[in-house]
Amino acid sequence: MTYLPTITHLIDDTTPGGVTRVLEHIRTCKIMAKTAIHNVVAVPKNSALPAVQGDIIVSHRTINWRILPGLIAFRARHSITPLIHVEHSYTAGFTSLNVENKPRFFTLLRTAYALFDNVIAVSTAQGRWMEQRNLVSKETLAIIPSVVDLTSFEHLPAPTGTPRVIGAIGRLHAQKGFDVLIAAFKEMRGSDLRLKVFGTGPEEDALKAAAKNDSRIQFCGHAETPELAMSQVDLVAMPSRWEAFGLVALEANAAGRPLVCADRDGLRDSAGSSATFVAGHATAAWRDALTAAVSHEPVFAHRHPIAAVETFAQSWENLISGHLFKSAPSALTLQN
Repeated sequence: MTYLPTITHLIDDTTPGGVTRVLEHIRTCKIMAKTAIHNVVAVPKNSALPAVQGDIIVSHRTINWRILPGLIAFRARHSITPLIHVEHSYTAGFTSLNVENKPRFFTLLRTAYALFDNVIAVSTAQGRWMEQRNLVSKETLAIIPSVVDLTSFEHLPAPTGTPRVIGAIGRLHAQKGFDVLIAAFKEMRGSDLRLKVFGTGPEEDALKAAAKNDSRIQFCGHAETPELAMSQVDLVAMPSRWEAFGLVALEANAAGRPLVCADRDGLRDSAGSSATFVAGHATAAWRDALTAAVSHEPVFAHRHPIAAVETFAQSWENLISGHLFKSAPSALTLQN
């Protein structure tokens, strides 16, 4: 018999996306299942949290002023239970483009983060920003880059020859910068080039209008699986305006697809050293970077996607063990 701790993860946005995929990986990962039982609980958005059970409780909610009173009450209700927050949303890039009253916003984050025993940044850049802005103490901050199961991406056939099909994969939202990509692509020469846009979202009509009169651009809608989208492209472009991590970059690397990325927030972590990074979002800069990327056959170092999965699992195990080291076995969940 083995005593395994129960880790309860709270989420208030269950729409398909990076956060739900990371949580699904945590819930089903065989490596992580050896050291803890991970449960995911959906909670109402922008409202008080119900009492929940767990040896450790992990919040994946988006911090805002509306939920702050509920977080304070939740902390009081679970005064001796370790609480962890994973910051999936806020970055330097997000703040610079979306927050007008920055002192007030930073006060919100400092107040909310202080309620947790640990705050997890999902990339090195995000963690550095948290430290620079004094949002969280070094003792409280942990950096655990996000991951999902990459096995199916690793098994995709690698493209051959020079890239002909550029992929834009993700929610059609201003965050992703696909308007920049479309403008740059329209200035690229080559009748055999294609830009495939996978996803849906609030910017869909505007992006289709911007792509008008260029028959090389195709909107493919929501792909049934991320692997299906990746299998149809030779190169992935990510002109994101902000990105806490960027799972698509991790998946592209596992699939052997070259990457052209904005030099923004967490993309340095997820895209890795083999990616081409573009400073800013000027059309000319993106046109030139993409033109160079499709002009030669990419060369990849051999990658080991399982390493990211193992590192993720080990980081969580270390964090959990640190909190529960003093716990008596009887306080944990009995597992045969």
